[in-house]
Amino acid sequence: MLKSAEYNEKTISQAIKTKWAGKTVYFAEKVDSTNSWIKRLSKEGAEHGTLAVAEFQSAGRGRFDRKWEAPEGSSVMMTILLRPEFEPQYASMLTLVMGLAVAQAVDELGFKVSIKWPNDVVLSRKKICGILTEMGTNGTKIGYVLIGVGINVNLWEFPEEMQDKATSLAMESGQEYDRNQIIGLVMKHFEEDYERFIQTCDFENLLEEYHRILANLNQPVRVLNGADSFEGVSRGIDTKGELLVEKADGTVTKISAGEVSVRGLYSYV
Repeated sequence: MLKSAEYNEKTISQAIKTKWAGKTVYFAEKVDSTNSWIKRLSKEGAEHGTLAVAEFQSAGRGRFDRKWEAPEGSSVMMTILLRPEFEPQYASMLTLVMGLAVAQAVDELGFKVSIKWPNDVVLSRKKICGILTEMGTNGTKIGYVLIGVGINVNLWEFPEEMQDKATSLAMESGQEYDRNQIIGLVMKHFEEDYERFIQTCDFENLLEEYHRILANLNQPVRVLNGADSFEGVSRGIDTKGELLVEKADGTVTKISAGEVSVRGLYSYV
C-alpha cells in the first residue's frame, strides 16, 4: 500500500465504504485537536458517525493528558462522533471497541498485531496507536461520545525518550502507507464492531476476537495504582471490558481503569 500524494476530505471519503461510520468527513490542515473540533461540530448538530480528520494538531492529547503530537504527513489523527441511544454507563467500553477496530485494520494489512489492555495497539512490543474517548450528557442521557484516534503510520523516527515505547507501520514494514486507506479500514471494522456491541451493550459478541489479539492474555502483569499496586496473571477481560487479574492466592480482581504493565512490553511508568 503506497503512500498517497493526496490526503483531504475527498480522498478520505472515497476510501470509506461504510453505511454510517465516517460517511460525513470534515478535514483540516491544522486544528487544536480533532476531539475539540468535533465537539464544536456536535453542538452545531453534526450527525452520528461524523468523522473529523486533521493533518496537524496543536493541542493533541492522549490518556492521562499525555501530549500527542506528530509531524505533518506522518499520522492518522481523527475523531468520530457517536450519538448512542444506550445508557451512559456503557459508553466507556467504546474505547475498547475502537482499540479492537484499529487492531483489526492493522491485522488486515498483514502485521502481527496485539492489544495491550484496554486499547493500546501494539507492534513489536511497542505502541502505534493512542485513543481518547470523551462523553457529554443531556441529563441522564448521552448527548455525544467522541472517540479520538492517533495512529503512527509514516513516521520514521521518534524522540529518544519514546524509541523504546513507540513505533509506526512504516518502521515495522520498511514502506509507507496510504493514510486514506488506513482510515477506510478502521471505519469498516469499527462500524461492524459497534453494531455487534450495541446488540448487548457489552463485549459478549466481541470477546473471542478481542482475546485473539490481547497481549495481556495469560501474561504476568502489574496493576499500577499507587500504594495499591499489585502483580498477578491476566486472565483476559469480562463482558464489561474489565481486565481479570488472578493474584498468587488464586483470587481474581476486576480492573476497570488504570495503567497495567505487561512484562516485556513498554511502560510509561
